[in-house]
Amino acid sequence: MNDPVSEPVSSENAEPPAIPHRRLAPGKLVVASHNPGKVREIAALLGRHGIEPISAAALGLPEPEETGTTFAANAELKARAAADLSGMVALADDSGLCVEALRGDPGIFSARWAGESKDFAHAMRLVHERVLEQPEGAGRDAHFICALSLCWPDGHIETFEGRVDGTLVWPPRGDQGFGYDPMFQRIGDDQTFGEIDPDLKHSISHRADAFAKLVAAVL
Repeated sequence: MNDPVSEPVSSENAEPPAIPHRRLAPGKLVVASHNPGKVREIAALLGRHGIEPISAAALGLPEPEETGTTFAANAELKARAAADLSGMVALADDSGLCVEALRGDPGIFSARWAGESKDFAHAMRLVHERVLEQPEGAGRDAHFICALSLCWPDGHIETFEGRVDGTLVWPPRGDQGFGYDPMFQRIGDDQTFGEIDPDLKHSISHRADAFAKLVAAVL
């Protein structure tokens, strides 16, 4: 019996070959952020791997305008800018709070809701007020997203995304975190990200989820 003839695979439908991951060597790395809380959290996650994080602020690097329409796009443009200006490997994070009742807002505009003064107490009140304006039963489901982009000076870039789901609480509780942490409670927890020990948060957050993927790929 003759073997069946297999259909040729169309080159139009074939998936492009995967780009191999590049290993990240121990040493100095620029964290493309001027947010002290974010830099501390990233440093805590990287330190155990022999990486020496240096903030963009410490190097006097400017913050580029975030013109992307997704977390990944903004993380990539920040990482590219920092790697180009410093001549070093750069890591950029773009993250934010996405509220289901607000159709994903504040999302990529999470920092902008805090204004130029980075007043996240104001930003949390704004989120709370907007949720109250929604129809009854809209709920308080929310999630944090984090996109991490690692860029080398030659332009090679890799991006990893993490997520954690939870619910909003009011009033905010705790002073351990930063940003919207005091009003976000992870599913299954009875404390907000602003109340839990920072070491615990570093192991369960959206940033930790993205870092786990980065570490598995490049370290």
